[in-house]
Amino acid sequence: MVETLPVGRFQFKRFVGAFLSSYRTLFILLWIVAFGSVFIWQRKIIGAGISVSVKTGLSRPMPKMRPFAFNLTDFGGVGDGKTLNTAAFERAVLAISKLGKRGGGGQLNVPPGKWLTAPFNLTSHMTLFLAEDAEILGIQGDTVERLVVTGESMSSVEVLSPVSVENPVRMLELSVSISLVELLSPDSAENTVDRVEFLVVTSETMSPVKDEKQWPLMPPLPSYGYGREHHGPRYGSLIHGQNLKDVVITGDNGTINGQGQSWWKKFRQKLLNHTRGPLMQIMWSSDIVIANITLRDSPFWTFHPYDCKNVTVRNVTILAPVREAPNTDGIDPDSCEDVVIEDCYISVGDDAIAIKSGWDQYGIAYARPSRNILIRNLIVRSMVSAGISIGSEMSGGVSDVTIENLLVWSSRRAVRIKTATGRGGYVRHITYRNITFDNVRVGIVIKTDYNEHPDDDFDPKALPIVKDISFMGIHGQGVRVPVRIHGSEDIPIRNVTFRDMSVGLTYKKKHIFQCAFIQGRVIGTIFPAPCENLDRYNEEGQLVKRSTAQNITDIDYDI
Repeated sequence: MVETLPVGRFQFKRFVGAFLSSYRTLFILLWIVAFGSVFIWQRKIIGAGISVSVKTGLSRPMPKMRPFAFNLTDFGGVGDGKTLNTAAFERAVLAISKLGKRGGGGQLNVPPGKWLTAPFNLTSHMTLFLAEDAEILGIQGDTVERLVVTGESMSSVEVLSPVSVENPVRMLELSVSISLVELLSPDSAENTVDRVEFLVVTSETMSPVKDEKQWPLMPPLPSYGYGREHHGPRYGSLIHGQNLKDVVITGDNGTINGQGQSWWKKFRQKLLNHTRGPLMQIMWSSDIVIANITLRDSPFWTFHPYDCKNVTVRNVTILAPVREAPNTDGIDPDSCEDVVIEDCYISVGDDAIAIKSGWDQYGIAYARPSRNILIRNLIVRSMVSAGISIGSEMSGGVSDVTIENLLVWSSRRAVRIKTATGRGGYVRHITYRNITFDNVRVGIVIKTDYNEHPDDDFDPKALPIVKDISFMGIHGQGVRVPVRIHGSEDIPIRNVTFRDMSVGLTYKKKHIFQCAFIQGRVIGTIFPAPCENLDRYNEEGQLVKRSTAQNITDIDYDI
């Protein structure tokens, strides 16, 4: 306390005052540094484990968050980026599953290194902890080696290895140990021929070489009908779980890398016969935490919690190329309840976040809404789709969603609700608060003619309800069209509120606040000027002007 210092109380106060007046700038800088240090320290706390983000020459010890902890190397894992570790992951998960709830579960530590694996499943009461510089690598969709054998023997071969989007065919001369050879030529390997080609499938001690067959096939999701991209089975996720409770995936910002480049290429070339799998999918589960990791380059959606309760995603970075990485949504809560997504950075090739609840008649029949969802403190980017989307698969209903403290930068759209005739369901009680646009083509979008359907058996009389949506504290710069709300006579948009909005524009044309078949209100003064469809209220909430033109259409997609 001040009274215990060797100087007198009066002298001390004079000294402090002089110091602050003479060194105010230094004091502010020291305060910022101290606050930042505390902020970083708090962000790195996970359960009972504490880690401080400081680079050192030594690997940091991994915190123990369960009564029992194992290392992947205990089960034969090798982190060289070449050895296939699927069996090691499976043995580790089996060991944790035997602990059960009574023992408090177990923790699987993935040390620094590159850990190549095919898909594997999680278990309940499990923590998967990725150390700093640890990277789980998904086996690629077309890592294929071809042997070109010359002469009478196979003692010396030329290998084209591996073939992938980022690794063009190259010639190597080496000897290999082959566990399985499938002859691609009618000629026998014993024959003396000038050239014979083989497809090589190596053992687990070598690079895996089979294609997407390494990824298991699963039944279509019940709320999506016969399949999302193709009818029939779908590929499973790299990390998968069903009917689980109490699962944590965390770490010191280790990485789970789906290596999706070959999947994207095959999808564009129409070479796949099944729907691609997500990077991580957890289904029919509860009490799920994803924190302090990086997810990147998913073959399809990145993290897909399906029909889950109590899901938390915190301090996660999600990355994929912003172009030429189709459908790489960041986080897609699907028929989920009680979800928190916070303190994340997401830059991907589709929606950063898309809240879903089933597709047309299949989602209506499944009848599991997404509700009670909080999204806050995010920086997101989507040059192809939108920062935060609701739908278009929303047939089970979406309600009670709050999106706040969001920055959307360099994106095609910022926030979007999309639906269509045949969806049924509802989108209601949605709050957007403190949203910032930075160089965004279209800021706010509500679209009711997103006519993509699983098949032709949807009910055209199944009309979605879209209502009770509020936008408060909407700001930004570099926006071409700040608002485009496109209701229709069949699907009008009801009870929409705008308050405290000021957006800098890049396009000086009238009718950039676009509306059609919308009923709602503007409270106070906003910029740009709102469409004529909305009622006007003053800051005290008193009606100033009632709209008589709710059904006016002023939509221009050419802007």
